[in-house]
Amino acid sequence: MPIRNQPSHINLRRQNLSGADLRGTDLREIDLRGTDLNWADLSQADLRGADLRRASLFQAKLVEANLVQANLAGAFLREADLTGATLSGADLRGANLTKANLTEANLAGAMIEKATLTDVNFTKTTMPDGKTT
Repeated sequence: MPIRNQPSHINLRRQNLSGADLRGTDLREIDLRGTDLNWADLSQADLRGADLRRASLFQAKLVEANLVQANLAGAFLREADLTGATLSGADLRGANLTKANLTEANLAGAMIEKATLTDVNFTKTTMPDGKTT
C-alpha cells in the first residue's frame, strides 16, 4: 500500500502496518490512532503532528524520525529505537517506553507525565527541560 507523499487527511486508524517499511514517509498529521506498527521501520519518517494515541510500536525503528508535536499518549513503544529522533513538544503521557533507545533524541518540551521509562537509554538525550543527559 503506497502512502508516500500522501495528503494529511488520510486516516490509517487501527490498521495493521506491522513490519511495514515506511522509511522517509511523509505522515504529517495523519490519524494513526490504535494502529499496529510493531516492528515497522519509520526511520527518517515525518510524523509531525501525527496522532499516534494508543498505537503499538513494539521494537519499531524510528531512527531520526520527526515526531515534533506528535500525540503518542498511551502508545506502546517498548524496545523502540528512537535514536536521534526529534520529539519536541510531543505528548508521551502514559506511553510505555520500557527499554526504548532514546540516544541523542530531542525531548525538549515533550510531555512525559505517567510515561513508563524503565531501562530507557537516555545517552546524550535532550530532556523535556532542555538539559542534555
